Amino acid sequence: METDFISPMQIWGDIGNINGFSGQKEKTQSNESLSLFGDVFRTAINQVKDTQADVETKQYLLSTGQLDDAHTLPIAEAKAGLAVDVLLTLRNKALEAYNELIKINV
Repeated sequence: METDFISPMQIWGDIGNINGFSGQKEKTQSNESLSLFGDVFRTAINQVKDTQADVETKQYLLSTGQLDDAHTLPIAEAKAGLAVDVLLTLRNKALEAYNELIKINV
């Protein structure tokens, strides 16, 4: 049985050196943190776009009879669903953190 048609999910990579954070308020660390924060969301959005494009391609191939293994479509749909769930969770957590910051009295 050949499994060359199954492609594993891609690793998203590190989200930064969390343990190495020294807590110093330097401008470079602040800029790195902002770019890191944006990179996490860009990566999640790109993952959603890529998985959705893969689903649409597989749907087209299945509907035209060009897809030999029909079980790859539900797998691709599950990957796309997980990517959307991760993106929504990131968004919800960011909104919760923002709302908590708004409540802080300075």
